[in-house]
Amino acid sequence: MKSALLATLLTLTAAAAHAQPLWIEAESFSSPGGWVLDTQFIDVMGSPYLMAHGMGKPVKDATTTIDLPAGTYTLWARTKNWVAPFNATGAPGRFEITVNGQKLDHEFGTTGKDWQWEKAAPVKITGKTTTLALHDLTGFDGRIDALILAKDGEDFTPPADLAATNKLRRQLLGLPDKAPETTEYDLVVIGGGYSGMGAAISGARQGLKVAFIQNRPVLGGNGSSEIQVWAMGGTRRGLYPHLGEIVEEFADRASNSPAANPQEFNDKLKEDTVEAEKTIDLHLNTHVYGVEMTADKKNIRSVIGLDTKSGKETRFLGKLFVDCTGHGSVGALAGAEFMMEEKGRMGMSNMWVMQNLKHPVTWPATPWALPLKLEDFPEPRPLAPVGKKNAENMKGYDLGYTPVPDPADYLHGEWFWESGFDKHPINDLELIRDHNFRAVYGAVSALKTLKAEKYADYDLSWLAYIGGPRESRRIVGDMILNGEDMVKGIIHPDGCVPTTWDQDLHYPKEQYAKNFPDNPFISRAEFGKHTDRKNGYPVPYRCFYSKDIGNLFMAGRTISVERHALGSTRVMRTCGMMGEVVGKAAWICVRHHTTPRGVYEQYLDILKDLMSQPGAMRRDTLEGNLYLPANAKKLPEPATSSADSIDPKKLEGIVIDDTEAELTGKWAHGEGLKPYVGKHYSYSSDAAASARFPFSVKQTGNYEVRIYFQPHENRAKTAPVTLLTADGEKTVTVDQTKAPKDPQGAYSLGTYKFTAGEESAVIFRTTNAGGNVHLDAVQILPAK
Repeated sequence: MKSALLATLLTLTAAAAHAQPLWIEAESFSSPGGWVLDTQFIDVMGSPYLMAHGMGKPVKDATTTIDLPAGTYTLWARTKNWVAPFNATGAPGRFEITVNGQKLDHEFGTTGKDWQWEKAAPVKITGKTTTLALHDLTGFDGRIDALILAKDGEDFTPPADLAATNKLRRQLLGLPDKAPETTEYDLVVIGGGYSGMGAAISGARQGLKVAFIQNRPVLGGNGSSEIQVWAMGGTRRGLYPHLGEIVEEFADRASNSPAANPQEFNDKLKEDTVEAEKTIDLHLNTHVYGVEMTADKKNIRSVIGLDTKSGKETRFLGKLFVDCTGHGSVGALAGAEFMMEEKGRMGMSNMWVMQNLKHPVTWPATPWALPLKLEDFPEPRPLAPVGKKNAENMKGYDLGYTPVPDPADYLHGEWFWESGFDKHPINDLELIRDHNFRAVYGAVSALKTLKAEKYADYDLSWLAYIGGPRESRRIVGDMILNGEDMVKGIIHPDGCVPTTWDQDLHYPKEQYAKNFPDNPFISRAEFGKHTDRKNGYPVPYRCFYSKDIGNLFMAGRTISVERHALGSTRVMRTCGMMGEVVGKAAWICVRHHTTPRGVYEQYLDILKDLMSQPGAMRRDTLEGNLYLPANAKKLPEPATSSADSIDPKKLEGIVIDDTEAELTGKWAHGEGLKPYVGKHYSYSSDAAASARFPFSVKQTGNYEVRIYFQPHENRAKTAPVTLLTADGEKTVTVDQTKAPKDPQGAYSLGTYKFTAGEESAVIFRTTNAGGNVHLDAVQILPAK
């Protein structure tokens, strides 16, 4: 309907002034065919655009109709050769345009390192309804922003620079100088990921009138079917164990990340959960690109949203605003102080899936892709069976999908297909995504040609064209949480949201960066200081609002934390709980006529009380009492941590935990592989790393020596373990990619003699281990 209204507007404009060129937004085509809508880079290149993302197979034509007076017109298309900025050979994004079925004598997308207008030969319009079509030639991400039809013979050339292009766009579309505005909302939430959903639902359940704005057609952000990142972070624990209940109402239960079926991320459940709240106005496909401040510049009056399909603009008025954009876009537009690293940031991932089709599949030549050899990247891994991974987030829940019959038929490129570490996370975002494209296409080409006997029957079945970014702007609040507070367990008076993820930062993986040092595309996770995973570290409320803008909250990656703390707080379930807190605080602001800062200074006890209430609690009006609806969604009991860890005191014999080992080199700690002994396990592939587990027996004799570990595909295949015994040194190798027979992870190294009173030891080394050496505990038992 919006497209029809726009077409009518364009027709009336053209009829009123024949000399006026006709502007046609590609994204407003009545039928997009197989072309996808890309909205990630509006702030950089000025507009949404259509892209032919066929993964090597030409997509179905996009079509639309226009009415113009008869005559001859010059057609212009704003496009680019997307590999030209990399000085790559060729033009993978080539496409044609047809008018009433007649192909224009011009191939688009072959030139230009940046967005530019390409001119085709004159087009004859007969005066009847005219059909335009975009015809993809390659399936490799050709893209188009807009078309212009100008009367032939008129002295008209579209401008090259962005500001002038946007001015012309507004003029030819007939957009008003000032967009129409809505009535005033209590809360305007910008960004539809987990943090935005938490804020919108929480606020609505407190009786607030909420505008919820998302620039994609689906909710979930990185946790949507478009990106497929698992939502990590523990919920329903710590000081306020009801936090996270709202998140668990809509969170994914996917079997893999990425999965064979993107719908495992259950976009419908997310939208249904939001739509069930009658005081939320949901605005999908709406990108906020501007703000309007109050006269004193201290508060936001409205945000300006662009409908990414029709081009229509709206000003959303609000009492309070929440920046859940991930990029801190609203805060930056409003003039809030923010933090952003100059170099060495975490990058953006575009994950991918290959499927075994059981018959040979051809793959086009990709001379413009990264020229990869097999040693330049890790081979894609098989999908795990349902329930083997992410089990703690699946237990007791309706999955909402039918698993694929045979996960072994699928391989996936996971989170570590990541680049952009030293690129600007906003201005270079399209280049980062396109570099990831070149890496994935180059990898598929290498697998299909250099390892054809294995990959002949495989085809690229899914590649995220929407990137999953990890780090950009962080808006400064009244408090900047640092990572050391987490490690030392310093609890602040306004601590609330439990963050359970370790301080996890990503860096280029040196093994794969050798041939591409200027722009690596495979990352490694470096887990720094340990976070209390069972109870969580309570993130302070003061991190959730801007110190500069009086009515601006933040939730998600944009909150006020230093970088190491971001490594823990950035995961999605944690971000969703931030939104829950913000929604409750927003009610306090409206009900008590105060500010986000005022909640901390004057009404913190009320916020603490609200955070102590079940997530399903609601009130029907601002002044109404909270109550629990009879039809409130019942959640399974949260997974208890008792099954996650093994108390070393309950194990027989002598037990030395990894916390008691003498470690050298770099060792990371983890809790993801369960069960583990004690507080956590340790692992390392650092060439200089070793771990010594000393012990002494009270009686001379023979003892069985066991080590504890849980298997993983990235663990050591030949972990060297040395035992200092009464008979000298004994060394064995252990394959830690295979599960021990004992379900608790005990693996017997054999029986050895030890002398009473003498120090003995079990020593792990990483030399020639073939992966991460895993330490958990060593157990010494009298031989039977």
